[in-house]
Amino acid sequence: MGSMQSRQGPPKGDYRAETSMSSDRRDARTPDSDAAALNSGGEQEVVFAVKLARLLHEYGTPTHRLEEIMDLVTRRLGLEGQVFSLPTGIFLSFGAPEEQRSTLIRVEPSRVDLGKLALISELTAKVIRGELDAENGTLELDRIIAAPGGYRGITTVLCYGLASGAASGLFGGGWRECAVSAFIGLTLGLLAIVLGRWEDASRLSVPLSAIVASALATCAGRMFSPLSVYVATLAGLIVFFPGLTFTIAVRDLATRNLVSGTAQLTGAALVFLELGFGVALGSQAGRLFPGGHLSGQPVPLPGWSQWVALLVSPVAFAVLLKARPRDIGWIVLAGIVSFAGARQGSMLLGPELGGFVGALVLGVGSNLYGRLLDRTSMVPLVPGLLILVPGTVGFGSLSKFLESDVVSGMATAFKMALIAVALVTGLLLSNVVFPPRRTLR
Repeated sequence: MGSMQSRQGPPKGDYRAETSMSSDRRDARTPDSDAAALNSGGEQEVVFAVKLARLLHEYGTPTHRLEEIMDLVTRRLGLEGQVFSLPTGIFLSFGAPEEQRSTLIRVEPSRVDLGKLALISELTAKVIRGELDAENGTLELDRIIAAPGGYRGITTVLCYGLASGAASGLFGGGWRECAVSAFIGLTLGLLAIVLGRWEDASRLSVPLSAIVASALATCAGRMFSPLSVYVATLAGLIVFFPGLTFTIAVRDLATRNLVSGTAQLTGAALVFLELGFGVALGSQAGRLFPGGHLSGQPVPLPGWSQWVALLVSPVAFAVLLKARPRDIGWIVLAGIVSFAGARQGSMLLGPELGGFVGALVLGVGSNLYGRLLDRTSMVPLVPGLLILVPGTVGFGSLSKFLESDVVSGMATAFKMALIAVALVTGLLLSNVVFPPRRTLR
């Protein structure tokens, strides 16, 4: 299991977590800057295309899919255009090669907002089918930007706690670990909202959250022994692990988006290092707390508890990813399908390659959802993928390096890379077995 890169609170988080307030500030700052940047002189098609590209990026559309969607849109609008997407910018050029006009839009790395992404996907489908022109499409995009999104702060904080508590159960923790992890998650949710009010402070969200989580877990280990500090820390930080970003980076590389993939890979590595620094510092701070010795292995809960955790986790992720309430049922189903597929795959192929089966089943199911309901397959795909991504494995590798166990650290890092490749291969194969919807047709 890994994290989101976009969510309420500080991760980017496969989704680092940043609050919806930060996202809303970005939307408020630049609602009409795209038109001015192009100096398009009232060319509504160009204005619409530029604004659509920016919003698709901001709300979490992968690089290869964004470029494919924009190719369909520009063709439908009668534009000769080229789009090149990066994690922190979008290049757009319109016109014949000898007379192209180009613009660069500076954007923040994507923070997934499944609710608004679904609305934009529905709008884009109407434009591609010719049901909506560029002028009205631009007005609809403005309405989507202005519409309130996400959930109330207290709901988001509670889902931080639910995600961490459920993750502890999936990691084999007992009731002590689940309770401590849930408390850590609630604390980090509150911290995320506070830090999200200031842009400079939000940049410190990952290391600060790791410090707090590690210190709280260490103190709890001294007070409530026996308790596995490692499991409590791991589950408490679940929404901050960049497993989703790492998997997306591998997918970008596999689809030949080399610049975007390399940038995403570097960003994921930096988050891992920030987490490692924070956990190491927080652990040392927690050891200053008076109490007993740190000891104990978790006493696993009954087997049925994992299925309860599997039902709770997708709901929490759906809220953190700002999915619409009507889509939560589909997201829960996607989480169950991906987990069951990965478990069966692990029995057949081994734990490292089992994710291939889970990703294949999830990808086919998401494409089926998109075709039958004429919606974006990203809605069930991203939360379902969060159950599978190897964020916690990467943290385990970093922990080995911090303990100067280089051999074990390298072995665990290779395991993380193998899991990511297995997931990406499963997703790519799912598009061959059951292709996604082709709106232009």
